[in-house]
Amino acid sequence: MSDKVIFFKRFPMQAGHKIHIEDGPRKGDWEVIAVNDKKVNLMCPVSGRKVEWDRFCYLVEEREVPWPAKE
Repeated sequence: MSDKVIFFKRFPMQAGHKIHIEDGPRKGDWEVIAVNDKKVNLMCPVSGRKVEWDRFCYLVEEREVPWPAKE
């Protein structure tokens, strides 16, 4: 017997990547400014705010879209 299983793979982010987080408290456009095995440093392209978070992004889909998005 088999079941549906959802697989997640941590995205191999690199400095310079432009990302858009679609939901949650971190939603919005960000630029990756640094990344290591445990942490990712991001910068908001609009406000310039910089943050450091535990790595959290997982690849679900990749699309060509305008960035940063207009509200």
